[in-house]
Amino acid sequence: MLNYFYELKEGLMIALRAIRANKVRSILTTLGIVIGVSSVVLMSTAIKGIDNSFKEGISSLGSDVLYIDRWEWFSNTEWWKIRRRPNISFDEYERFKSMVKLPNAVAPTLWTAQTVKNGEMALEGIFVTGTTSEYIRTTNMSFSSGRFFSEMEGRASRYVCVLGSEIATNLFSRENPIEKTVKIGGYDFKVAGILEKQGSFMLGGMNPDNQIYIPIGTVQKHFITTFVRSITINVRAGSTEQLSEVKEEAIGVMRKIRGLSHSQENNFSVNQQEGLTQNYDSTVGVIQIAGLFITGLSLFVGAIGIMNIMFVSVKERTKEIGVRKAIGAKRRTILTQFLLESSIICLLGGFIGLIIAVILSMVVDQYLPTSVQVDAVIIAIMVSLITGIFAGLAPAYKAAKLDPVDALRYE
Repeated sequence: MLNYFYELKEGLMIALRAIRANKVRSILTTLGIVIGVSSVVLMSTAIKGIDNSFKEGISSLGSDVLYIDRWEWFSNTEWWKIRRRPNISFDEYERFKSMVKLPNAVAPTLWTAQTVKNGEMALEGIFVTGTTSEYIRTTNMSFSSGRFFSEMEGRASRYVCVLGSEIATNLFSRENPIEKTVKIGGYDFKVAGILEKQGSFMLGGMNPDNQIYIPIGTVQKHFITTFVRSITINVRAGSTEQLSEVKEEAIGVMRKIRGLSHSQENNFSVNQQEGLTQNYDSTVGVIQIAGLFITGLSLFVGAIGIMNIMFVSVKERTKEIGVRKAIGAKRRTILTQFLLESSIICLLGGFIGLIIAVILSMVVDQYLPTSVQVDAVIIAIMVSLITGIFAGLAPAYKAAKLDPVDALRYE
């Protein structure tokens, strides 16, 4: 056993000397490994950040909330069939709310895009959502300050608004916006509340941090009507266990309101968070497959490069191998030496790749909160080591098989 460790130590020292003697060649050989390792670590880091951001953002929707809409979020239904569906009107929402018994909360939403101003500061294309006071009960959103508009303010279509966190920051910087006035589409609105930061919902303008909420009557009065755009009805169940029961009731009530017979298809959609999650999972799956392909290709190219360099190294050191064998070096000693050399080169590339990945992840962190995962680091090191062993097998076996007499004659 001691003899084996001595051989291992000796092989390691010889391998390190060989790498030091060819520094530039060794570093250039690692490029494929560097790219492969940095790719796998960055991909893992980015996906973890996206995953956290998505889950944080989607939590504001609530897993026990249904969204009755004209449109399906994700569907294989022919677009022209959905296009022919009638808009959901405010009258239908009111009838729906009066007829359903199971939901904990029901609220309509109707959005428009408007320019929002505070003095000289103007934000264009901001999503303004018209709704009722019950809307806040259909979400998991909370307030950093202030409140949501009241039922009386909603019914009277008062000029009050609730700002998403980013809107408040952009318009007022460090100033307290509560009870201040902002212009929405040219009309003055008093700020009633500021929402807590929800996280980048990854749905563009639908990020709650970049939205403003006002009474739906005010939206219909000044900006848009249900003749132009359909209302979405948010329906919150008491729990996720009750969701399927609430969904069945919602479908039945909407069919009754629309006067649909048993043979007629629904001319509305009932969407839920699960659809977003499934679509997200499939998208991330495609990204992971593409990332693994790029990583695998980089590692394969790197392994081929290392294998070729190791073959060159065996050829250059043929006489040295012959001398070592002539004085008693065993095949396994020569084999171990070259396997160690290729493994060290790959590990060197792996560590360089890790350093690059950490630096780049710091840049990514400015836009997408994330950090390098410990499991990704361990996987990167293991992949580097395994790649080194496989890349060095053929050259090491060739070196171990060399006949000492022929090797000593080699010029």
